[in-house]
This record gives sequence, structure tokens and C-alpha cells, in this order.
Amino acid sequence: MPHGHNLLPYLEAGRLEAGCDEAGRGPLAGPVYAAAVILPEDFHHPLLDDSKQMTEKDRDLLRPIIEKEAVAWAVEAVSPEEIDRLNILWASVTGMQKAVLRLDPKPDFLLVDGNKFRPFEGYGFSSYRTVVHGDATFASIAAASVLAKTWRDEKMRSLAAEYPQYGWDRNFGYPTKEHIAAIKEFGLTPYHRRSFHPKELEPSLF
Repeated sequence: MPHGHNLLPYLEAGRLEAGCDEAGRGPLAGPVYAAAVILPEDFHHPLLDDSKQMTEKDRDLLRPIIEKEAVAWAVEAVSPEEIDRLNILWASVTGMQKAVLRLDPKPDFLLVDGNKFRPFEGYGFSSYRTVVHGDATFASIAAASVLAKTWRDEKMRSLAAEYPQYGWDRNFGYPTKEHIAAIKEFGLTPYHRRSFHPKELEPSLF
């Protein structure tokens, strides 16, 4: 089977490479989730793509396949409090770093979605590469995007049971009209991020 949408299996053959990605940078509520995945070099699945281009059904179908067939994988959540403290970019990077540190075996090299990352324990500048649209380029980053997204969606559904009026089981914390209207009516929850908000909510609440 061809790689889904011509995703590349690796940057350099024979090296243990982990793909890293996050989900949930844009929402007003909930954690940001980050994942790191080492795939076998011969991993193929026709459904695998950038998770944003996949249907929810296809992501849910792929998640257990990735978790079963990956050489190693890890998912980390970074709380709204941490997001507010670090800002969303560095909270996402911190989440990816924590996920990498949990991988066993330890990867030799990291492929990171986006254009920002920084050296950390065991990984200097020469042991990672940032890739803009990496989740549409490398299979391992696409797999990480699927895990981050499905784990986060699951979490937001469980939080929606606690705070049903915000529609998190539908909007997953993103700034939809429904979500913004609910914030105006009911105010903020402990799961809302305080550090950024859409124009429609200024300056009344924050």
C-alpha cells in the first residue's frame, strides 16, 4: 500500500526518528496535547494524513493501530495554567519535549511539526529538525498529530460532562459562536485559558 498521501517514512534511513506534533493551540479552554511517535520504517496506512485533513472516524480508527504498531509513542497534556504561564507556543514545545523523554527506545533524531523548538535534555540543535506542515510531510509527525488530536478530543468530551453548557463535546474548546456566547452568559471555568481570547470577549471578562 502506498503511504497515505505520499508521506515520507523518514528523513534519514536507519536512524530512530520520532515525529512530534501537538493539538489544541487555538482553543480557549482545555489542555494542549502533544505526542511523539517512532514508527517502523515500513509502516504504511492509506488513511494516515495530517490529522486536520482526516475525518474523526478515520482518526479514531487509526489511533489504536498507531499505538499498537509504533516502535514507541507517548502523549502529554499541558494544563491551561501552564499555557498561561509559558504561553501557548512554549507550552506546546514543552509538551512535545516531555513526550519525547518518555519514549523507549530513545530516538536519535526528532522531526518536529512547525517552525519553533529548542534544545533540551539529551537533544541539541543537531538532533532535531522543525518542519513546517510536517504533519503533511512525514508519516511519524502525521501519526503524532493523530494521537494528540484523538487524546485531546477524548479529554474535552469528558470535561464537557462537567460543564455541558459550553458545548465542548462539539467545539472541543475552540472559539465557536456557541462557545463565545456561553462564556458571555456563564463566565469562565477553571479549564479556560486566561492568557488569550477573541476580540468578541474584550474587555469584559478578562
